[in-house]
Amino acid sequence: MATLSDRLTDNAPGRFYVDASCIDCDQCRVSAPAFFSRNADTCLSFVSRQPVTPEDIVLVEEAIAGCATDSIGTDGN
Repeated sequence: MATLSDRLTDNAPGRFYVDASCIDCDQCRVSAPAFFSRNADTCLSFVSRQPVTPEDIVLVEEAIAGCATDSIGTDGN
């Protein structure tokens, strides 16, 4: 489960985030490329854009479900 205190600073401000347990497997970027990007320096994914519409949220939630390391989380809001 993602830990809010380990939230990466690259994440766009908002509800969803990737934490430092990311292993750069690329799954989130494949399943929801409009919302996840990769920092080439750290080799970690991050939320590049927060979802807005219900359809966007479904895509990000699917990425959460597919994350091998449970590195994607929400801030609880």
